[in-house]
Amino acid sequence: MNAKVENDQDFVTLEVDGVEMRARKGAMLIEATDQADIHVPRFCYHRKLSIAANCRMCLVDVEKAPKPLPACATPVAEGMKVRTRSERALKAQKGVMEFLLINHPLDCPICDQGGECELQDLAMGYGRGVSRFSERKRVVKDENLGPLISTEMTRCIHCTRCVRFLDEVAGQPELGGMGRGEHMEISTLVGHGVNSEMSGNIIDLCPVGALTSKPYRFTARAWEMLSHPAVSPHDCVGSNLQIHHLNGQIKRVVPRENESVNECWISDRDRFAYQGLYAEDRLTSPMIKRDGQWHSVDWETALEEASSRLRAVAEEHGAEQLGALLSPSATSEEMYLLGRLMRGMGSHNVDARLQTGDFSDQADRATFPGMGVPLADIDRLDAVLLVGSNPRHDHPIVNHRLRKAALAGARVHVLYPRQLDLNYSVAGQHQVSPEEMVSELALVAKALLESKGTEPPKGLHDLIGDVVLEQRHRELATMLAEAGNAALMLGPLVESHPGGGAIRQLAHLIVELAAARICVLTEGANQAGAWLLGAVPHREVGGAASEQVGLDARAMLEQPRRGYLLLGLEPEHDCWDGAAALEAMNQAHTVVAMTGYVTDSMREYADVLLPIGLFGESSGSYVSAEGRWQSFPGVAMPVGEARPAWKVLRVLGNLLKLDGFDYNAPDEVAEEARRRCGEPEVRMEQAWVAPQQETSSAAALMRVGTAGLYSGDPLVRRAAALQQTVQAETAGQVRVAASVAEELGVSDGDSLQVQQGASVNTMVVRVDDTLANGVVWVSRGAAAAAGLGAAVGPVTLARV
Repeated sequence: MNAKVENDQDFVTLEVDGVEMRARKGAMLIEATDQADIHVPRFCYHRKLSIAANCRMCLVDVEKAPKPLPACATPVAEGMKVRTRSERALKAQKGVMEFLLINHPLDCPICDQGGECELQDLAMGYGRGVSRFSERKRVVKDENLGPLISTEMTRCIHCTRCVRFLDEVAGQPELGGMGRGEHMEISTLVGHGVNSEMSGNIIDLCPVGALTSKPYRFTARAWEMLSHPAVSPHDCVGSNLQIHHLNGQIKRVVPRENESVNECWISDRDRFAYQGLYAEDRLTSPMIKRDGQWHSVDWETALEEASSRLRAVAEEHGAEQLGALLSPSATSEEMYLLGRLMRGMGSHNVDARLQTGDFSDQADRATFPGMGVPLADIDRLDAVLLVGSNPRHDHPIVNHRLRKAALAGARVHVLYPRQLDLNYSVAGQHQVSPEEMVSELALVAKALLESKGTEPPKGLHDLIGDVVLEQRHRELATMLAEAGNAALMLGPLVESHPGGGAIRQLAHLIVELAAARICVLTEGANQAGAWLLGAVPHREVGGAASEQVGLDARAMLEQPRRGYLLLGLEPEHDCWDGAAALEAMNQAHTVVAMTGYVTDSMREYADVLLPIGLFGESSGSYVSAEGRWQSFPGVAMPVGEARPAWKVLRVLGNLLKLDGFDYNAPDEVAEEARRRCGEPEVRMEQAWVAPQQETSSAAALMRVGTAGLYSGDPLVRRAAALQQTVQAETAGQVRVAASVAEELGVSDGDSLQVQQGASVNTMVVRVDDTLANGVVWVSRGAAAAAGLGAAVGPVTLARV
């Protein structure tokens, strides 16, 4: 009863348009009317942004108020009486609309926003038939905001949604209002474009046609396109998208609201990567290599050739000489069928963990690598230790939620080989080399053990070595233990670390001692699905341990197989050791590549190329890192003769005379897979097992590199607009510390030879003093880094 009284005290009762309603105390009028489905016109108000109250379109008539008040900036009060459609309210709203249209160019017939323009819609209800303004309209010079956003600033009505979004949500205040009155303009603050990884959201926020999508501009009209739901294929968050397509061709991608996942935002990677579907090197027909020459053939011939080649390898050399590598962004249906196909042929060598450097602990890991913290709860964390993660590049939506937590007071510490340019204040950044990452975490665990008076588990001292426990380790331990809601997040660099098993063991020990939670942020959209659906060599469908364990992705390349089946990857870019991957492919007797693209490297090592449908072209499902199973339809027309990969695998299974490949639709595959998996449950417990001690390298320099923001998968690498951004340009550079540059006699813009083993690439130098000692940063996925060695491993530099 007391709780009810307290709840009642949090609300007020008011009357809007004669209807009595209750609203939260402190809420603005516009929130109350929205909740009651009473429409109040607005331009500057957005529920996710701060209140500006500068458009005045939401003026309403409040009893006893001397003049109409803006609903977005007027708090509700007990007994308040409001009229949104009274003569006084309508007169005020129509007056505001007349002022807004004084300078607006009224170029609706050629405006890309036409048909979905808030100004256009409201002008129909609140505008005059004839303008009383006969003077010349003002003209504003357009801004060059970069390759993603097109501008027509004469249309701008100064709602400042874009300014507030970049400042408050993106955390990168790159736009601002310059001048006053009629001379006010929205412009870049320091004369350069907008470079936030979430900048595209200002396109959706703009209520007029001042900011539009540059790749989409003038390609279609809103009313011509069909809209269908989709899920991001680029990271483990599973951002909800909406695809707009015309005549089977994707024209643009926009956010689909889901408060528990991506709210109403998406990253630029999710928004613009669709351009890669229509790249010049798209594979449009099946191809077979005969006598060293490539020939386009029909599907029946190509599939017969592929099945006979795979069967021949199994019969002549044994099924264990077959290996399958697949993208961690393959759909759940594709993973399920590929795992069944390989096991049906007698091989357990199937793996989607292309970027994993250490598999020593795979048998001890949870059902699938996932998030012990639901996405929606990240906002409410009190303390976070980020290990091996650059969230702005790896998982932009996770970074957005981390920013919200930091702004609310959460203490964030970062353990990474370079200082990160985060868009929020952190309590500490600790730059450590790859060799030091293990000992740093081991010392945090030791500090926790000492505070609890507990004996260290077996093997912990071996990980610490000669490193001394310092104050920073105690501070980190105290922060995690004393915070009411703490999390330790492991990023992609932990997965690619040669000592990743030890780091994961230490992370689990730390969160157990600190009563915190662990959060594993994987690469690809469906890494969790791979573990659940049998696309890893040590787990059966459902996540149960396999009686027969096959070779992992790294072993399949270091111990080359006679035959490979590839699904949706480019080995030189997407495998942990690109050089070893290319060498293994070139040595193989048979390579069948199911791919959306054909590259020069593929023409060298492959024997059969099978074109498959990509994002938006094939239906399927993903399992996000929080265990959320999300399905999506195939809506776009596949390019050329491309076919859904699940269908190709089904036919291969039939041609290989395997049981259980009689599906007629992807829904049948998904239904069977989900029935066998049940509802995926995130269980992050992992008992301590003394980690295998990492073999330290005596190399003076260590190459470290995760995927660049716009180079993580084949689709985004071919998105033309994204490849023109600053982030894409710098991803292809080799970053070295000033001391290393001085020793080599190079400076920014010079060229260096980067050597790993027998692979030598020439790259442009970028001097970067944010790197830890001995670290050379070379991002994965960039063209300049193709075919280099291990993502974390010794490197040699030489001046060109």
